[in-house]
Amino acid sequence: MSKHTINLTVNGEEHEAEVPARRLLSDFLRDDLHLTGTKRGCETGVCGACSVLVDGEVVKSCLSLAVQAHGCAITTVEGLAQGERLHPVQDAFMLCGGLQCGYCTPGFLMASCALLAKNPQPTEHEVRQGLNGNLCRCTGYTQIVESVLDAAEKLHGH
Repeated sequence: MSKHTINLTVNGEEHEAEVPARRLLSDFLRDDLHLTGTKRGCETGVCGACSVLVDGEVVKSCLSLAVQAHGCAITTVEGLAQGERLHPVQDAFMLCGGLQCGYCTPGFLMASCALLAKNPQPTEHEVRQGLNGNLCRCTGYTQIVESVLDAAEKLHGH
């Protein structure tokens, strides 16, 4: 199996790695870099648990190859907090009950951050549209939507 050298930035840290051509980005992040916040869910791109940001865009890492991330900046859920201080989206999910079992939460957090970066003051409908690539089996989505709206308020205060 052919291997390729990739250079990428993950959560602000530069990495160079030799990876097989067919290595999934999700496997590279979890198994090679030990960033286990990126979850393996359906492994078909449906659930969104594996969502990460690649150059600021939401990407389902179970559908992406590590070699495709060469030269990119990746943010995983581990890269959201600043030291002990949670990212406002993480804080809102905790305070508004936007998580229960927590398995889908990393993907929802990443999708929420991308949504708020593009649309700082979304409506409820826009939040639901922006998160439609992520599935949750516990919350019924109401608390997730409330969490994103709360984070938008805290981030952009209106």
